[in-house]
Amino acid sequence: MKNGRFSDAQIMGILKQAESGMPVSELCREHGMSSASFYKWRAKFGGMDAFMVSQMKAMADENRRLKRMYAEMSMQNDLLKEALEKSGKVISTTRGGREGSRDHSRRQRPRICQWAFESMG
Repeated sequence: MKNGRFSDAQIMGILKQAESGMPVSELCREHGMSSASFYKWRAKFGGMDAFMVSQMKAMADENRRLKRMYAEMSMQNDLLKEALEKSGKVISTTRGGREGSRDHSRRQRPRICQWAFESMG
């Protein structure tokens, strides 16, 4: 991700100056930025205070972390399915395998899954 030239505090200061009545063209000239940047910041941060901006950034970081975690888990799931298919075992897409034929009160990990986990680690 690209780091900007202006910090969050500087952006908030520029937006406050604009709210106080300073013309946008003068602000842009003074700070050496384009008017497009100003309007993009106003659309993104307009009406927020510094705490809300930091909260928004923290939530974006958490969202990025969770998406990465989901992608890794999905890839592991696909690898396990491939390993099971190569070993000749049938993979059922339903939760309990064949319906009605399995006792759901005793939940044990199938041996093939144990083999797959051991071979990966």
